[in-house]
Amino acid sequence: MTAIVRSLLAVAIVAAAGTALATANAVTAPRRVLTVCADPNNLPFSNRAGEGFENRIATLLAKEMNADINYVWWAQRRGYVRNTLTEAKCDIWPGVASGVDMVTTTKPYYRSTYVFVTRADKPLSGLSFDDARLKRAKVGVQMVGADASNTPPAHALARRGIIDNVRGFMLYGDYAKPNPPAAIIDAVASGEIDVAVVWGPLGGYFAAKSPVELRVEPVTPQLDGASWPMTYDISMGVRRNTPAVQSEVETILAKQAGEVAAILAEYHVPRVAGAGTQ
Repeated sequence: MTAIVRSLLAVAIVAAAGTALATANAVTAPRRVLTVCADPNNLPFSNRAGEGFENRIATLLAKEMNADINYVWWAQRRGYVRNTLTEAKCDIWPGVASGVDMVTTTKPYYRSTYVFVTRADKPLSGLSFDDARLKRAKVGVQMVGADASNTPPAHALARRGIIDNVRGFMLYGDYAKPNPPAAIIDAVASGEIDVAVVWGPLGGYFAAKSPVELRVEPVTPQLDGASWPMTYDISMGVRRNTPAVQSEVETILAKQAGEVAAILAEYHVPRVAGAGTQ
């Protein structure tokens, strides 16, 4: 065997070994995983089957990151942040009001509003909190806790003395049933109440699915007094001290703003002009 042949053979062996090592590394290197905190029973936002619009947006993020997606399921009750992001169990929490305490939030990716939901066959279009019709109608309002005055619309109604004709619906509802927040929209469709004052994404989604035609209109005024805004920018929550994740998520949301907008439209999410409008 000549020296040249031996040299070529040695090069081939080294090259083959390098290829085999690279292949082995490619096979054994773990894929990146994006871990998402989400509620398993909270349409239109998320559920365990991945049918919510926040599921869809999280999947879009994972695809852009070339990552697999993993969920930490936790009902959005008191202690949600403490038991998820604070304990570093996940990377992101979709659908957080921008600037909320306890977490870092990304730049907003949409802005929505509370809405009035009424039956289309009832003469209740064009409502505002100052409309005298609200004093005569059966009004449903969402509650977070035992105190019915703990949401901005409940405060707006109470400030005007609209109390005795108001019925509270727990935001979380009966968690043993699917889609518990839908109960307030079902009550409008059945005629149990005349007006529901609900967060826009929930109202838009369930009104579109109602067997009875419902109308969905933004509440006015958008700022009640000096303390109660009715519109909010919505962001992704990320763990504190993870600026790289925050920056990456913001970059993807900006790049895919058109796709995000299409997803929101598909779920009938009311969007209003403002900081969250991409």
